[in-house]
Amino acid sequence: TKDIPVANFIMHEIHCRRNIEVCRYCSESIPKSEMKNHMESEHGQVTCKCRMKIEKSLLKDHEASACPLRPALCQYCDIQLAFNKLQDHEIYCGARTERCGGCGRNVMMKDLKEHPRVCG
Repeated sequence: TKDIPVANFIMHEIHCRRNIEVCRYCSESIPKSEMKNHMESEHGQVTCKCRMKIEKSLLKDHEASACPLRPALCQYCDIQLAFNKLQDHEIYCGARTERCGGCGRNVMMKDLKEHPRVCG
């Protein structure tokens, strides 16, 4: 907002009431002529690949951090899969074994990081 000289304030207020509208969803001040576009581009409903309906402006955040189908990497094998499949995959993947070059024992993938402390 700008400082407005008192003499111009009434004219400014009339202009704003006539031309500016406050969005009922995000409280932004939008020119009335652009409100339809604003509603479609920011608050229009879209359907994510997970079938959730969401505001278009929130889709990027949803896809990055909340969508159950967002890509996720397994901590053991670095394969990329959907987030909602990650837990089951990591339980299985972490139980696989690999032979330790130091002691010759088969060590579960989930224990490999800790193994050097107890190796031998």
